[in-house]
Amino acid sequence: MRNYRIAWLPGDGIGPEVCAAARMVLDAAGFSAEYLPGDIGWEFWRREGDALPQRTIELLRSTDCAFFGAITSKPAREAERELVPELQGRGLSYRSPIVRMRQLFDLYICLRPAKAFPGNPLNYREGIDLVVFRENTEGMYIGVEYARPPECFYQDPGFARVPREAAISVRSITRAASERIVEAAFRYARKHGRRKVTAVHKANVLRTTCGLFLETAREVASRYPDIAFDEANIDAICMWLLKNPHNYDIIVTTNLFGDILSDLCAQLVGGMGFGYSGNIGERYAVFEPTHGSAPKYAGQNKVNPLATILAAKMMLEWLGENEKAARIEQAVARVIAEGKVRTYDMGGNATTREMAEAVCRALA
Repeated sequence: MRNYRIAWLPGDGIGPEVCAAARMVLDAAGFSAEYLPGDIGWEFWRREGDALPQRTIELLRSTDCAFFGAITSKPAREAERELVPELQGRGLSYRSPIVRMRQLFDLYICLRPAKAFPGNPLNYREGIDLVVFRENTEGMYIGVEYARPPECFYQDPGFARVPREAAISVRSITRAASERIVEAAFRYARKHGRRKVTAVHKANVLRTTCGLFLETAREVASRYPDIAFDEANIDAICMWLLKNPHNYDIIVTTNLFGDILSDLCAQLVGGMGFGYSGNIGERYAVFEPTHGSAPKYAGQNKVNPLATILAAKMMLEWLGENEKAARIEQAVARVIAEGKVRTYDMGGNATTREMAEAVCRALA
């Protein structure tokens, strides 16, 4: 049996609590690994000016994959004010650690399932089973922003409509990145017997960037005649997912749109207590619940750990430990269906640890 090396990154707020719950379930499933703790999060930003220190990046490079909890993020000016006094005024800029990990390790797939487990009182409708493929390395999240654009910008005639005092964020879409995320969605569909892939865009307004993404998606779809393909504008699909969620199977889209849509899909199946994702590249991956650090709940042993437990299940699938992964998912499904243990968001009063213990019992 292989002993995996896992970078363990609990982070801030409720991150340590939900990661501890996931660890209980991994142990109960018989998963053998060396968990190597890494420094990440808001306190390291405040004390060191870096929420993802170089030592943590080196740790990631020495492991098979990483498991990430949650971190606190704040707007730029507020983040700067919270630096320790000796770091203030140095021009340090807060950068999201998870975005940096995606870019540093080319984790171009953000895979976010949204499955309605039978018996979950929070399900919008029963039978929903969606998967969102979000391009993870470009789009609006490349981090190129200007509080005051350089003068050279205004030499482009298109900038005549942009006020001089405007803040600007750059959206970058490439054919190569678009092709590989759409390919990943179609390969997943074929492997898992999925019926349809929907490309989500706003090409009627963002004609150049979304136009390139949509054109590329159509080219990739032509290589998979056995899988249905359709298209939807981002605004329209938000409406149609609420009206007819069963009409959709796999959704593939750009970075910002995928971020928004995956939260919408998570709410269809119970909210952020059930939202989880894998940030996946060719050689490395980082798995996480998709909720935030929820600092107001930190230390209360209150929040729902099922998203984190399901993220651990996804990590096992990526590592090839499919039998253990299937057992964890079945155990989660059993606990939800029985309805005896429910956290506050599900209408119950079970603690984070009690929910994890229930899943562990269901594994036995």
